[in-house]
Amino acid sequence: METSCVENGMPCQNESERVNGGRQPEEHAAKQVRFSSSGGEHEHERASEVQRQIGPQLKLLPLNDQIRELQTIIRDKSTSRGDFVFCADRLIRLVVEEGLNQLPYSECTVTTPTGHKYDGVKFEKGNCGVSIMRSGEAMEQGLRDCCRSIRIGKILIQSDEETQKAKVYYAKFPPDISRRKVLLMYPILSTGNTVIEAVRVLTEHGLQARHIILLSLFSTPHGARSIIQEFPDITILTTEVHPVAPTHFGQRYFGTD
Repeated sequence: METSCVENGMPCQNESERVNGGRQPEEHAAKQVRFSSSGGEHEHERASEVQRQIGPQLKLLPLNDQIRELQTIIRDKSTSRGDFVFCADRLIRLVVEEGLNQLPYSECTVTTPTGHKYDGVKFEKGNCGVSIMRSGEAMEQGLRDCCRSIRIGKILIQSDEETQKAKVYYAKFPPDISRRKVLLMYPILSTGNTVIEAVRVLTEHGLQARHIILLSLFSTPHGARSIIQEFPDITILTTEVHPVAPTHFGQRYFGTD
């Protein structure tokens, strides 16, 4: 019988309650697995190899043990929905934070409560989010948690029953979308067709592809490559490029599986 590698609990739970009936675990009872044991050099080689295969437009979140565990829990079929949503929200927040890091900043100087000057940075105005419904809506709260007043547009794209091609059913953006930097949110890049159609709609509204940063959690090589071939100036940010994408994400997150 298979058992989950999470072993019926989240990593932040009190281990003393789950090991040896409340007793402290024996010395060397568990072996730590370090996914990032080779450090920054290995991570640089990993990112460079992916970019060589797909293109410099693809940016990977620096891999560490926390991200690797979140990816594992999300992919595990035995993960409860509560744990799935919790871990998905954590991973979304990490991607959103790095996506914001790709946006332009300007330097500024502020005065501290002690009267000292501090040289810092601030966002340049003119950013917005766009979610591709429905799974992209799972990422909206993570963006709002970081940018309380940011405007968010929506696109609904579904496959046509007869042609099986992606078709736009709904699109609503800020009226000045063509002058903004856009964080396009879609968690799973499988074929890339949905995103390609969404970017096409945005460009039809006057937005340049170089002003779009696509935020995703998981991507297949084919999906990322297809998007970049169609729109070479776009930026894609994801945590993992793998031949098998967790396409169950939307159903599990919204409880419709």
